[in-house]
Amino acid sequence: MSRLLEMKGLTKRFGPVLACDNVDLKLDAGEIVGLLGENGAGKSTLVKMLFGIYEPDAGEIYFDGQLADIEGPGDAIAQGIGMVHQHFQLVPPLTVAENIMLGAEVVPEGGPGSVVGVMNMAAAEERVLELSKRFGLKVDPSAVVEDLPVGVQQRVEILKALNRGARLLILDEPTAVLTPKETDELLKVMRSLADTGVGIIFITHKLREVLAVTDRVTVLRNGKYIGSAETAESTQQSLAEMMVGRSVVLRVEKGTAHPGSSVLEVRDLRVRDDRGSAAVQGMSFDVREGEILGIAGVEGNGQRELVEAITGIRHSESGAILFGGIDMTNATPREVSEWGVAHIPENREKDGLVDNYSVADNMVLNTYFKEPFASRGIRVVDAIRKWASKLIEKFDVRPRTITSPVKSLSGGNKQKVIVARELSAENKLIVASQPTRGVDVGSIEFIHNQLVHQRDKGRAVLLVSAELDEILSLSDRVAVVYEGRVVAELDGATATREEIGLLMAGGSASEAAVS
Repeated sequence: MSRLLEMKGLTKRFGPVLACDNVDLKLDAGEIVGLLGENGAGKSTLVKMLFGIYEPDAGEIYFDGQLADIEGPGDAIAQGIGMVHQHFQLVPPLTVAENIMLGAEVVPEGGPGSVVGVMNMAAAEERVLELSKRFGLKVDPSAVVEDLPVGVQQRVEILKALNRGARLLILDEPTAVLTPKETDELLKVMRSLADTGVGIIFITHKLREVLAVTDRVTVLRNGKYIGSAETAESTQQSLAEMMVGRSVVLRVEKGTAHPGSSVLEVRDLRVRDDRGSAAVQGMSFDVREGEILGIAGVEGNGQRELVEAITGIRHSESGAILFGGIDMTNATPREVSEWGVAHIPENREKDGLVDNYSVADNMVLNTYFKEPFASRGIRVVDAIRKWASKLIEKFDVRPRTITSPVKSLSGGNKQKVIVARELSAENKLIVASQPTRGVDVGSIEFIHNQLVHQRDKGRAVLLVSAELDEILSLSDRVAVVYEGRVVAELDGATATREEIGLLMAGGSASEAAVS
C-alpha cells in the first residue's frame, strides 16, 4: 500500500494547556487506523489540525508525499481529506441530495429545461444514487434528513465527504449515537471503503470495534504519542493499558445486591414523543433501594421519553410515576431534583450542561441557590469554586481548570462534569441514561464503580443504556423494552447477550429461553 498521510511532530497549545506535543501519525491508502486515547489525550485536536480547523504551532503534514498547506477546512477538502464529526454538520429540513451537494452545487449556465443559477435537483439525486451504489451506502436522495434515523444521517455525512473527492476520511466517534445494529453496518461500510483505497482514521473509545475493523492503532496519552500496534496482535486489555498507562478492569466487580423498598414505581405510563406519536405505551416497573435496574432496548423504543417523563422534562399523557409512594407524575424538574433524583441525561449538550458557563458553575446547576453556594440570593463564588475544585480532582476532569467554559472540554470530560455533579449529592434515586457514551475506558471503569458504589450505599439506580455489555455488567435486574413496552424482566446475574438481543428485536420470551 502507498503512504497516503504522514503527520510529523504536530504540536498545538491552548494557553497553558499543551493539547498535542510532537505527535506523529502515519496512514496508508486503504488502511484503517484506530486513534485511541483517554478523554483529553489530544485525539480531536490532532485531527482538527489535519482538517484545517486548528493551525499547528509546530510540525508538518504530508499528503500523498507532498507537504500539505492546510489553512482551513476548504484546503483539506480540496486535497481529498473529509471529516465526519461526532455532531453531524447537516441541515435537518433539507433533503439528502441537498445536504450532500451543499457547498459543492453544480448549477447550469443555461440550456433546455434548466434555470440559470438553480441547482438541477434531478441531476443531484442521480449523482447521490450513483455514489450510494458505488460505495454501498444506501440512502433515499429525496428523503428529508430530520426524518431519518441517526445511522442513515451518518451515511449522508460520509457520502457528502466522498462526493467532494475524499480519499482520507476522519471519523470522530462515529458510533457514539448508533444502535448496535447500526454500528455493525457502519463497520462493514468502513471496511468496504478501505477496500476501494480510502484511508480512514477512526476515533473511538469502544475497543471491541477497534479490534473488529482496524488494521493498526495509534495511542495518545496526555497529548503525547505513546506508540502504535498491529490490531491482529492486540487485545482489549493491552489497548486499554496503553491508553491509560495502568491495568484496567474492563468488567466491573460487584457483590450481591440487597434490595429494599421501592423508590421509583412506574405504573402504566404513556408518553408521546416530539411528533405526538405514542412512544411509551403502558410501561410498568419499579426500582428498589440498593439495586440497579437496567433498561435494555434498541434506541427509539421509548427510553428517551421514559427518562424525560421521570425527570420532569416531558409531560406524561397518563399513568403514574411514584417516588417513595408519592405521586410525582408531571412534576417539574426542580421538584424532581428536590425530592432526591439525580439525572445523568442522554444528551449532555441539551439537558446536562450550559456550554458558555464555567466548569465551576456547571457543577452547581441544581444547587446554586442553596447554601453554601448562595447567601440571601447572592452567589458565593469562593464556595462554588472550592466545591468544583474538589469534584474535578475526585472525578478526574481534564484539564483541571474550573474557570474555563465547559464547552472547551472534550465530550468525555463534559460527561465527567455531569457525573461528578449528580453523584456527589445525597440523592435517593439515580437516573443514568447512556452514562458512558463517548467516555474512555479508564473513565468508564470509574463511572461504573461509582454507580455500583451508589447502589451499595442503598440508592436506587435506573440505568438506561444501548450498550449491552454495560447492561449485563451492572444490572441486578434487566427490563427489556420493545415498542414502548416492557416485554420481559430478567435476572441480571443469569441474563445473556443473546437472550436480551432477541427480546430487543421483538422476539418472545419463549424464543429467548430456547436460544
